[in-house]
Amino acid sequence: MSNKIKCESCGGLIDEDDAYITDGTALCEDCYIDQSHKIRVCDPWAERSKRVYRERLGLEGTDGLTDLQKDIIEFIKSKGKATRIEIAEQFKLPPTELENEFAILRHCQLLKGRKEGDIVYIVPW
Repeated sequence: MSNKIKCESCGGLIDEDDAYITDGTALCEDCYIDQSHKIRVCDPWAERSKRVYRERLGLEGTDGLTDLQKDIIEFIKSKGKATRIEIAEQFKLPPTELENEFAILRHCQLLKGRKEGDIVYIVPW
């Protein structure tokens, strides 16, 4: 019988044998997956690869996107700009999923970040 430990990300109790230790941090399986499967937003190679891929397939605009990605784009276009918090609340997205969706849409050159004062808005490309 193993001891219970606390996930250092979500605070949930997990069996010590089931913990994932990453950089000295004990995580539950869900938090480990969230933290290890992030898509980098600012990645010039990913952006180039996505652009070439979409061009080869003849994809333009929202062609080939998921319904959620299309809805996020429409939401931002309707408002002109939105913060990550506004998008997360609108679509009930956890932070990691929101960042992954934004990264994909940025790689497609459909959305980008724009800083106004101390606030970063997501805006149409």
